[in-house]
Amino acid sequence: MNANPSFFIENKKVGADSPVYFIADIAANHDGDLERAKDLIFLAAEAGADAAKFQHFTAETIVSDRGFRSLGGQQSHQAGWKKSVFSVYKDASVSVEWSDTLKETCDKAGITFFTSPYSMELVDHIDPYVPAYKIGSGDITWLEMIEYIAAKNKPYILASGASTFDDVQRAMNVAIALNGNVCLMQCNTNYTASLENFKYIQLNVLKVYREMYPNMVLGLSDHTPGHASVLGSVALGAKMIEKHFTDDISRDGPDHKFSMDSRTWREMVDRTRELENALGNGVKKVEANEAETVILQRRAIRLATNIPAGAVLKREDLEVLRPCPIGSLPPYLLNSVVGKVLRQDMQQGEHLKWTDLE
Repeated sequence: MNANPSFFIENKKVGADSPVYFIADIAANHDGDLERAKDLIFLAAEAGADAAKFQHFTAETIVSDRGFRSLGGQQSHQAGWKKSVFSVYKDASVSVEWSDTLKETCDKAGITFFTSPYSMELVDHIDPYVPAYKIGSGDITWLEMIEYIAAKNKPYILASGASTFDDVQRAMNVAIALNGNVCLMQCNTNYTASLENFKYIQLNVLKVYREMYPNMVLGLSDHTPGHASVLGSVALGAKMIEKHFTDDISRDGPDHKFSMDSRTWREMVDRTRELENALGNGVKKVEANEAETVILQRRAIRLATNIPAGAVLKREDLEVLRPCPIGSLPPYLLNSVVGKVLRQDMQQGEHLKWTDLE
């Protein structure tokens, strides 16, 4: 089986010639409050998101308390957490009892609900509610889970942060063998929101992915501030964008700091739509909004002096000046005009047409 160049998530086409699909990853930004989760869904819809994504896990299905404690201290973006890793994940978990409400709220907001489930039991629980799945970067080596989700025969997304080409190929070989409706996302999994992270984003990996998988839908899962990474990825062919979403990046919680709020999210979508228009279809032509400037800015062959009928035109009789009216002769025809006979008297500055020449 090959990867498909496009697929549908509910009624929206993703990939090929379709607009970029935006996923607002609410993740843990609900802060354990269902009403807050609902508010964020509506905010995401208003900001231009196509989907609101959550992360379904229990602390027990995603982290080992003993394992993290044995590391001898919390590291990277977790270093600033006030609780243990296990406790933070426990607080950030999405109750399975929320599923009906989250789905209904997304329907009311007019956007799609889906999630990243972090156990096979949660995949089975959430399957009736979602039209698509996301597999996080951390599970790129868990081939059993990739196979399990791919076998659900729904569109799915695989992020490739903190991985090598070998990791990606291993995962994609398993995935595509079962289900070609997949999006491969470039990603960098540093969640510190540091400006230094831009040098690690490696957007040009998207070029390599395009060579590796010519037909596959590509995307970007991004955690950098601002819009540079997103706009760059779209210019390189990304058709899905995932960013974390909140209403206030100053809130206390594991995901708020590197998220976007509704204002910056709307700016991202608006700038992307402008970029999509600017990228065009790759056909070089005189565009409709340039038709008048072709006349105004191009030069035409004109007479440098008054010339009588029957005169044989010499190069010194001619000059090239703007404008270039429809039917006038452009400068690249100078050699073809020299030596021609003028049919009628003409004045200095008049432009030449083929009908003026013998």
